[in-house]
Amino acid sequence: KYPLDAEGERLSTNARVWRVYLDESAHFDVDLVENIRDTVDVILVSAGLFSAVLSTLVAQTSTALQPNFGQITAALLMEMIELQRAMIAGTVVGAIPRSILNLSSPPTPFGADRWINAMWFISLAFGLSTALLSALLKQWIQAYMAPTSGTPRSQSRVRHFRYMGIKEWHVPLITGLLPILLHISLLLFFVGLVILLFTL
Repeated sequence: KYPLDAEGERLSTNARVWRVYLDESAHFDVDLVENIRDTVDVILVSAGLFSAVLSTLVAQTSTALQPNFGQITAALLMEMIELQRAMIAGTVVGAIPRSILNLSSPPTPFGADRWINAMWFISLAFGLSTALLSALLKQWIQAYMAPTSGTPRSQSRVRHFRYMGIKEWHVPLITGLLPILLHISLLLFFVGLVILLFTL
């Protein structure tokens, strides 16, 4: 495919070895990148959709962690009405029973509400982390496959530098961990869902 190098030119900037290296590494890189890209694409879509659904549920259930201000307002209004009736009727105001609400210490949420929200917030954190890592991996792969210019020797050096970066940062390992992170997120969601169903 490539002509043999002249004597003494075997390691020059345009030597045959660099062009063969670039051809072979291009085939290797296509296989490597396609495997990573396919995994990352599926995980990114799944994590994004799951996080969107989960954030809606978390927004609904996290209200149970706060005092029910509607209930507090209704109880105080009932007490005010009773006080006004007592004043109109000429009854002693002190005889009117106080509201059962203790405003100095607001009511604490049920333990189940805390567990549900804890599971779902942690699940959301795992889901969003998975989506973030997937997006970063897509960018890294795009930068890895970006074309380079220059002589075949300089292109080979750049390609080798990029490949060593992929190995040093354990990109294939991180790609393999993405489904595990998403599964942990789903498991935590289902644990919270089971707790929610038992409280109904």
